[in-house]
Amino acid sequence: MTTAMGAALRRIQLGNALSAFGNGFTVPFLFIYVSQVRDLGASTAGIVLATFAVAALAVLPFTGSAIDRRGPLPVAVVGTVSAAVGSMGLGLAQTEPLAIAAAALLGAGIAVIQPALATMIVWCSTPATRSRSFAMQFFLNNLGLGVGGLLGGQLVDTSDPSSFVRLFAIESVMFLVLGAILATVRLPNAAKVENAVPQEAAAKGGWRTLLSDRAMVQLCVLGFVMFFACYGQFESGLSAYAVEVTRISPATLGVALAANTAAIVLAQFVVLKLVERRRRSRVIALVGLVWTVAWVAAGVSGLVHGAQAIATTLLISTYALFGLGESMLSPTMAPLVADLAPARLVGQYNSAFALVKQLALAIGPAVGGLMAGGGMYVAYIAMLVVCSLGISALALRLGRRLSVRQDNPLRAQTAHAQTAESADSTSSVAVAA
Repeated sequence: MTTAMGAALRRIQLGNALSAFGNGFTVPFLFIYVSQVRDLGASTAGIVLATFAVAALAVLPFTGSAIDRRGPLPVAVVGTVSAAVGSMGLGLAQTEPLAIAAAALLGAGIAVIQPALATMIVWCSTPATRSRSFAMQFFLNNLGLGVGGLLGGQLVDTSDPSSFVRLFAIESVMFLVLGAILATVRLPNAAKVENAVPQEAAAKGGWRTLLSDRAMVQLCVLGFVMFFACYGQFESGLSAYAVEVTRISPATLGVALAANTAAIVLAQFVVLKLVERRRRSRVIALVGLVWTVAWVAAGVSGLVHGAQAIATTLLISTYALFGLGESMLSPTMAPLVADLAPARLVGQYNSAFALVKQLALAIGPAVGGLMAGGGMYVAYIAMLVVCSLGISALALRLGRRLSVRQDNPLRAQTAHAQTAESADSTSSVAVAA
């Protein structure tokens, strides 16, 4: 990695951390804000939350081609402006139409920013450093969200709407700061992926190319199951299960969520050292097993009603195990998407994977909420255990389609260096002879 690439990457990561910090001020309180503080009701709050997913699904199919044609920088800046306007709009909205419109702008902006930032990280890294770069992004995201949430909790007052306006104003400013930082980034003249400079003609036909790429299609299926079985359950089925079946208090649920964040923050770089030299497909398969144990622990926590301390410990362990799995995924999934992508379609592949994530995050809570609402908790846990085992099976199957460079770039780099060294030695012997 060159000095210029390193400087650009540091600015991107700084902007990413600040925007996550701003996001943390509002995310935990959005439902309460819309339903109670603005007195728009729980149904409107649900519509506002759903609008985020709908807006993301609407813009992501077009984001990839825009990134590949125009470059990730202008797309990211447009996304930050949209998100900033939407965030401030939510803070000022006092009617349902204004709240929904603001949520659409915010959701669309965030959806655009994510694949644009991912593409910028790809441009400013090499296959050997990419896992560490994405792990750092994930670490800073969670740290920023956690710190922002803690500070936001100290500033908020449900009886004072102006306190929420301050929270949304902070979030809006952080999006603008992200855009300003990105505007100063000097991306490499040619991305460190062969022929990755965006070209109008080359970017066309991106969806056709992607859908004909069997490895990428398999990775998208794997990603859908993964996001459905983990992230898609945090705010719906798992929370309902924890309160209704394990019978923990909402305050203890907050401790469980904190355990998830703590596991990510504490384990991220320890885990990175353990997994970055191993095959990505095997690491993902291991995540499936870790999450299987997590769901089994959740299931058992609902069966030990006579020992509430044990049940609570098992439930908190479920969230911590999810965090451990997430820390294993951050240096594997996003870099794998980038390494599967043809150089001219890095933005398209990143956007497509973000679209799959949004679909899972839209469907997952709906399925989890319906099953929880119907009291189908045994079937719910069984379904997610099967999904987690499915992650392992799909990952191992995907591994058979990956090249050595895609599945383990550091091993491929070492093998290439050894081959080059052997060739040089042979050449030296021949010259001496």
